Amino acid sequence: MAEIQPVRGWRYNADLSAHIDDYVSPLFDVVSTKQREALYRNELNSIHLSVPRGGDPAGEALARLQQWQQQGVLRQDEMPGIYVYYQYFRLPGSPREYCRKGFMCHIRAYDWSENVVLRHENTLPGAVNDRAELLARTQFQTSATHGLYRDEDFELERYLDEAIADPLYQTEEDYQGARDVLAVIQDAAIIRRFQQVMAGREVILADGHHRYEGSLAYRQARMAAAPANSGREPWHFHLMYLTNAAADDLRILPTHRLLLELPAGLTDAEFLTRLEPYFTVLPKDDIYDLPELIAGKPWAFGLYIGGQAYKLRLRPEVHEQLTWDTTPEVKALDLTVLHFFVLEKALGIVGPDAQRTWPGVAYVRNFPECLSRVDRQEARAALIVNEVTMEEVERVCHSGAVMPPKSTFFYPKTIGGFLFTSIRDDEHDNAFYTPHLAPGSGL
Repeated sequence: MAEIQPVRGWRYNADLSAHIDDYVSPLFDVVSTKQREALYRNELNSIHLSVPRGGDPAGEALARLQQWQQQGVLRQDEMPGIYVYYQYFRLPGSPREYCRKGFMCHIRAYDWSENVVLRHENTLPGAVNDRAELLARTQFQTSATHGLYRDEDFELERYLDEAIADPLYQTEEDYQGARDVLAVIQDAAIIRRFQQVMAGREVILADGHHRYEGSLAYRQARMAAAPANSGREPWHFHLMYLTNAAADDLRILPTHRLLLELPAGLTDAEFLTRLEPYFTVLPKDDIYDLPELIAGKPWAFGLYIGGQAYKLRLRPEVHEQLTWDTTPEVKALDLTVLHFFVLEKALGIVGPDAQRTWPGVAYVRNFPECLSRVDRQEARAALIVNEVTMEEVERVCHSGAVMPPKSTFFYPKTIGGFLFTSIRDDEHDNAFYTPHLAPGSGL
């Protein structure tokens, strides 16, 4: 199953780490234009490595990386370790402080066909190519993707808790309101135990599909150029943040659908008429009641259009009309129902491929933002959805299928710049190969 290895992490030097909030950044696919421009003004912020700019962005990132390493802005830890990463956060309306516990390490970059790392969404080739080029030029990983393993015994958590009591550094509050804490485990016996536990596990990729596929593309290119490789070279590995799917601090937030336009001059009334063969359509007095009205109800959605709120509930007898060529686990999802019966049947955007590229839909996590954009006539309608559950993610992954786009938003996101790792050839001495794992076998 999953082979993991410790790393000699690269981190901001001690003086800069004391003010780590100034140097971390959001992930490349969630950072807004406004955030990006503000971060670029800090010449030492990690955004310059993760989302470089200029005529040759990857070349700019490489030049800056080499400069930072030579000047001691970034320093490499003397000993390899597994890096403990805790994120403390709250959700709106809840007094509870959550703590998502996990650890960062290198994991072998398994092809999807090996069924060790499992995906739940498709990727966009352009974004994968961008990440692969950046990785090929810098051979440096600026942020960990997020993977999930399941351990009902919570064996590793006691080691994580012991380590986090002596943190390396922490943010006061990152861009999403979370407090991020980093520690390290460098005890060889404990690291081997982590390897043994993970060797019996599959990993579900929660977040970072484009970065992971970028690592796969780079690894494949290096293997083609060096077919006699040993399998131990650092470029076989990928930086991942691993958390236990059995924990109750793993939060998945809903991503609502905003209809920016309706096809072919469709009126609001005509759109509602087209929905009625498939849904019970119930007008509601208060749009702010919709999240509560649909909570926990399968195939139920909120609709806000023309200043009026509606609750939609699929008529159970029509579900068998869902004819997409996918697994029963995917067909059972709320979002599959929404995409098939609303986007395809009511709006005529036929098939998942056409829907992924249709410019008439936007994905918005913030419920009030959905409403205000409709009120400002920036969108025609908002479709309010429930969150996907962890159980649904696992069922879909094990079925071998993928979810509709933007199905999951694991919260909070990891941050860039907290820990860097290198996959250069001269990093080969980081690995702790355990006797029961065949080096270079790919498992």
